[in-house]
Amino acid sequence: MTDTPSKKDYRDTVFLPKTDFPMKAGLPQKEPAILARWQAADQYAQLREARAGREKFILHDGPPYANGDMHIGHALNHVLKDTVVRTQTLLGKDAPYVPGWDCHGLPIEWKVEELYRKKKLDKKEVPAKEFRAECRAYAQGWVDVQREQLKRLGIGGRWDKPYLTMRPEAEGAIVAELMKFAESGQLYRGSKPVMWSPVEETALAEAEVEYEDLTDSPQIDVAFEIVESPIAELVGAYAVIWTTTPWTIPVNQALAYGPDVEYRLIELWASSDSNKPMEYVEDSALEFLGNRPGTALKFLVADGLHNDFAQRVNNCVLKRYPDIGLRISSTFPLDDRTFKGSDLAGTLVRHPMHRLGGFYAKPRPMLAGDFVTTESGTGIVHMSPDHGEDDFELCKANGIEPVFAVERDGRYRDDWLWLGGADERRRSVINKPFNAPDGPICSDLREVGALLSATADYRHSYPHSWRSKAKLIYRCTPQWFIGMDQDLVQFSPKTPAEKSWEGEGGAIDPADEKPCAARSLRQIAMSEIEATRFVPEKGRNRLRSMVEGRPDWLISRQRAWGVPIALFVHRTSGQLLVDSEVNARIIAAITADGVDAWEDARAAEFLGQDRNPDDYEMIGDILDVWFDSGCTHAFVLESDEWPELQSPADLYLEGSDQHRGWFQSSLLESCGTRGRAPYKAVLTHGFTMDPKGMKMSKSLGNTVDPLKVMEQYGADIIRLWALSVDYTEDHRIGDEILKGVGDTYRKLRNTFRYLLGALEGYSDTEALPVEEMPELERYVLALLGEVDGTLRKAVHDFDFNLYVRTLTDFCNEDLSAFYFDIRKDSLYCDPADGVKRRANRTVMDILFHALVRYAAPVLVFTSEEVWGTRFPDDRSVHLLEWPEIPATSADDTRWDALRDLRETAMEAIEPLRREKIIRSGLEAAVTVPDDKVPQGFSDADLAELFITASVTRRQGTDVTVTRTDNHKCGRCWRLLPEVTEDGDLCARCDDAVSQMDTAA
Repeated sequence: MTDTPSKKDYRDTVFLPKTDFPMKAGLPQKEPAILARWQAADQYAQLREARAGREKFILHDGPPYANGDMHIGHALNHVLKDTVVRTQTLLGKDAPYVPGWDCHGLPIEWKVEELYRKKKLDKKEVPAKEFRAECRAYAQGWVDVQREQLKRLGIGGRWDKPYLTMRPEAEGAIVAELMKFAESGQLYRGSKPVMWSPVEETALAEAEVEYEDLTDSPQIDVAFEIVESPIAELVGAYAVIWTTTPWTIPVNQALAYGPDVEYRLIELWASSDSNKPMEYVEDSALEFLGNRPGTALKFLVADGLHNDFAQRVNNCVLKRYPDIGLRISSTFPLDDRTFKGSDLAGTLVRHPMHRLGGFYAKPRPMLAGDFVTTESGTGIVHMSPDHGEDDFELCKANGIEPVFAVERDGRYRDDWLWLGGADERRRSVINKPFNAPDGPICSDLREVGALLSATADYRHSYPHSWRSKAKLIYRCTPQWFIGMDQDLVQFSPKTPAEKSWEGEGGAIDPADEKPCAARSLRQIAMSEIEATRFVPEKGRNRLRSMVEGRPDWLISRQRAWGVPIALFVHRTSGQLLVDSEVNARIIAAITADGVDAWEDARAAEFLGQDRNPDDYEMIGDILDVWFDSGCTHAFVLESDEWPELQSPADLYLEGSDQHRGWFQSSLLESCGTRGRAPYKAVLTHGFTMDPKGMKMSKSLGNTVDPLKVMEQYGADIIRLWALSVDYTEDHRIGDEILKGVGDTYRKLRNTFRYLLGALEGYSDTEALPVEEMPELERYVLALLGEVDGTLRKAVHDFDFNLYVRTLTDFCNEDLSAFYFDIRKDSLYCDPADGVKRRANRTVMDILFHALVRYAAPVLVFTSEEVWGTRFPDDRSVHLLEWPEIPATSADDTRWDALRDLRETAMEAIEPLRREKIIRSGLEAAVTVPDDKVPQGFSDADLAELFITASVTRRQGTDVTVTRTDNHKCGRCWRLLPEVTEDGDLCARCDDAVSQMDTAA
């Protein structure tokens, strides 16, 4: 008995995809090697050469701070910047990128001080040059660390020569910018209350302040005796102030009332529910009532706030003396009469500590203040011009000057009469025990009978240093300011990079260089905001509101590590020395030797032979670091050191917090020296939250370290995440989110792997003209053209979420789940020279060249791996330009209907497959409603597109599926009527095999 001969195995005759490109990415291992190749080839220089002479696109890098490892915010920010640069480069533009770092400032100085403290050294005992050298070394160390971390993230740029604000050339340029403000008359020294950190001993700008909700702040009511008033019945009564800053009472110089507020005199008296005598109150907490039941005193408060005031007093007394049943009662005498605030003009009060004499002996005036409200308190506000903006302005308008009682460390000065240096209770004024209801301020006020209530339960938002997290105070000190509202002098009509100040008169509009009316810095900045593009648009309103309402620009700091305010002031006249020759010598010295050049020993050198150094004060303050970074457009974009750059920048891109920081300081600096913004567009991104939408915090343990993510997943995963979220709003990251990103990445990688395998051996001789292609290929190319247009618009709009979503959806839905699925039969089984197969491979080649370019700005390492797999000897994918897509069109409505019908058919097949009636769609005989089939598709076309054995039409509404009776081709596995027995070949496969046999 003989065996039945088996059917021939045709697997070797099928054109299966072949590629060495692995599905397993192994990015953490592969990426460093790819990065090393880029560095060895100096890819940045290659790009500059390749794009030489092209239209430029300049993204100016906002300097991150050189203090600590890269965090997830750095990663998002730099991926966005890199993607902008890479997409513009892909479009054929010359888009250089010069990274930079902010190297001066308090955080670095603070860290170095910590290192000194660990060694039991006092910074004040270390020579200034030595201390600055330590700061410079510390900053350089972190620059080097962050540079390698950012390079590892795939960020391309001029890493061999970044800009650093601590380079002598940069420090000299910053001083030169300062000199422009001085020479134009915009710079002045004034004594104003500024946000001050007693811990860090320096003034802070608004951008360095953050607010934290406090629930235990003090609130006190204090009585000021009225000693003189045009309203006779007020004399002998007490004006009551309410404050949450008891420590400012020792510097009080006036009281403020609302001119339109109604005020009322009320009486308070004490009574007891027990038989204990009032003398039981031994510490005179009720001395204001004479410690006698039934004795009443009169208090002036705003009408409508008297009940709240009486209740605060009552609650405070009850809490302090619960065992004698003490009560505070109130009534409204004087025929229920009220007083208009304006009637109080000319009223004088006595400071509660008047018995100390000296500063406290002089009566305090009551002044009209439009800022006084009746929302809380008593409607009367005590004024300390040293410690409040409204206080300062009102007192200044009435001839009352600050007294500078609080020193750098937040203590009252040694010679201050109350709580000065000799008082053993002396502490920093912001110190909680000192400023508390039982602290020395309140204790002394209580002792003289002026403290009516004091609790530590007030809830409000309080300013803190965003770096040290220490509480801040308003403190009046001599500081340097740039005025926001004075008219500016004239710009000379030179090139934008050479704008300078000359003479008096109107400004020259940089757009057309026509004279226009003199404008202030605020007006110019507001105009430039309107002319700037904002992405998202809401950024315009945010920056506009900040500039519109901001005070004069405080630019001075009282620290050591920074660029000096390199100016001289005449000791007798107090006049700022403005001399271009002196300024030139100073700038040259700092450019050559750095900030250490600004030292007393060189004063004579700077001033020249015509001036005596003894006649001039050499300013010892440094510049606010926001002024440093605000000048970067001047010493980077306009510098010969980076000839690939130009000014103004096309784009500034930072987090939304920079509306109060770098965006604003750059705008003001450039508008004040050049009459224009330093940028054409501003893009802002939100902040990265944890998976629950909570702010990341090391203390909460919910941070995501990008360095660890790269170790585990690779840099391309971080990049794909950063470009997949809606970065214009706050967004999230976490393990599950990253796993989802990983799934998206695998689908993209699989698309490239399929293309590489399908194009094995492909050459241009195989290409088929578009007009000779089947309709399906022309439809796919039309889809590619639509994708191309969407991606171009996304690049223009900086909408990378749309960019990534469009790319991934096209790969997953239009290619993998549709086109690749349909055409794999022709790819695998058609004759090598078959029209469908040639058309398919031609389209796949077009797709490959387009998709690898589209993906390159996103998946910088993977795209290089993909390109190198197919073209191992060719140049980098990142040197290529945007693909040219063959022009073709398709009837989208017709194809959409076809794809909907295909989806319905596949859903109808699925139940039979689950029930194992059929194993795949190839065994399905599908019947579809005739009126659902778009015109122009035959039943054979439908079977091919649906990947089924057959498709027939009938009247009706439902799609039905049965198992076909056809036999399976032994090569392509399609079940066709022409195959008479399973394993035999269909006509197409027989032809393909015959060609192979002939060729062999």
